[in-house]
Amino acid sequence: MAIPAIMKTTAARLSALYLLLFAICAVALVFYIEALSMRMLTEQTREAINEEVSGLAQAYQRGGLPGLVRVVRIRARQPGANLYIVADPTGRILSGNVDSLQPGVFDTRGWTERPFTYRRYGEDSDAEDRSNHTAMAQVIRLPNQMLLLVGRDLGEPEQFRTIMRRTLVAAIGLMGLGALLIWYFVGRRALKRIDSVSKASRQIMGGDLTQRLPVSGAGDEFDRLSENLNAMLDRIAALNEGLRQVSDNIAHDLRTPLTRLRNRAEAALASAEGTEDRNEALERTIAESDQLIGTFNAILMISRLEAGYSTEAVTKIDLSATVADVVELYEPLAEDQGVTLKTEQVDTVEVGGNRELVGQALSNIVDNAIKYTAGTGENPTVMVSLRQEGGAARLSVSDNGPGIPVEERERATERFVRLEASRSQPGSGLGLSLAKAVMSFHSGRLELSGNDGGLTVAMVFPTGDNV
Repeated sequence: MAIPAIMKTTAARLSALYLLLFAICAVALVFYIEALSMRMLTEQTREAINEEVSGLAQAYQRGGLPGLVRVVRIRARQPGANLYIVADPTGRILSGNVDSLQPGVFDTRGWTERPFTYRRYGEDSDAEDRSNHTAMAQVIRLPNQMLLLVGRDLGEPEQFRTIMRRTLVAAIGLMGLGALLIWYFVGRRALKRIDSVSKASRQIMGGDLTQRLPVSGAGDEFDRLSENLNAMLDRIAALNEGLRQVSDNIAHDLRTPLTRLRNRAEAALASAEGTEDRNEALERTIAESDQLIGTFNAILMISRLEAGYSTEAVTKIDLSATVADVVELYEPLAEDQGVTLKTEQVDTVEVGGNRELVGQALSNIVDNAIKYTAGTGENPTVMVSLRQEGGAARLSVSDNGPGIPVEERERATERFVRLEASRSQPGSGLGLSLAKAVMSFHSGRLELSGNDGGLTVAMVFPTGDNV
């Protein structure tokens, strides 16, 4: 990857910004420490020079100029000695351990304004050698107009300054190397994951909705983003599949009633019978139309619920009251069909939901149970129960009819699906599909079970406020 392309990446930019921030902080810290240390060293040097001046002043008071010169010579020969100069009023050096000074040092009295260069005895007279030594000093004019200079070499502070600046350069170099390593091992890995996500996204945009974004298993923000997007893609794929199924089912399952409706209307027009026969034909046509309208309304309701939005109000509902209403409504129909409809156990349970939707779903299930149980045994029975089970409410409708094979139960909840055993019964195949959509809207689930004949359809609601 080219350098300009690399610098366009977020990882490279973050690394560069962190490097710049660390470098600024390091420079500021080093210069602060350097200034503080130099100030402390300068104060220590001034104190040492003041002590030397005090000692030489006492020597001058005791022995005059000869005594002062004698003390200067003794101290000048000691290892690590300070700078000592005794000069005449014109600045010519008479005694001390300094061979020459930077011009202008004796022009002022007291502390020198700035560090100056000098050369010790025995060193090369080359100016470059002299410039390697710097010092600060105090210049004093004696009562006889002679000049006394007491100073201290600044080699240690300069060495300290050099060490600090070298340390700064080394620190910035290490930080630069660290930034490169972070980019290489972390940034490149992030870029590879982004590239893989981009590649999968292009395939998805190309029409391959089975493709999913990669998940590394690290549990970081990339994985969380990929998991959320994959869940969204699963939802989109499910909605597309539902739309495809609806289109196919409408084309197949609604074609027959529409054709029958047209033929009946055509036959009514062509009939030579009287008005009474035509009215009867029109009534059957209207009934057929009402059934088609009901089917389309169920399809629209299922689509809205599966899409996750609905205009239906959500409140606290009493499931036991809904059970009582539905059982009371279907008791006459069950009695006409020779089916015993009763309740076994009904606990008082409240859930968050929509009373009309839950009632419609339960009505569809009870209606199916009565329809497919009638005439199948000596004592056809449909049992409705409501139980509180831990954190869920289980509303079950059980019958002793023919039931549904285990391998067909999942397919039975799809739209327009009618099993072979139910082809002789009227209906559109939307009852269980609508119940499943209603349960999905209520964050619950629809369960089909049953052994040794019969079928139990359970609507399992989460109790509490989570709908």
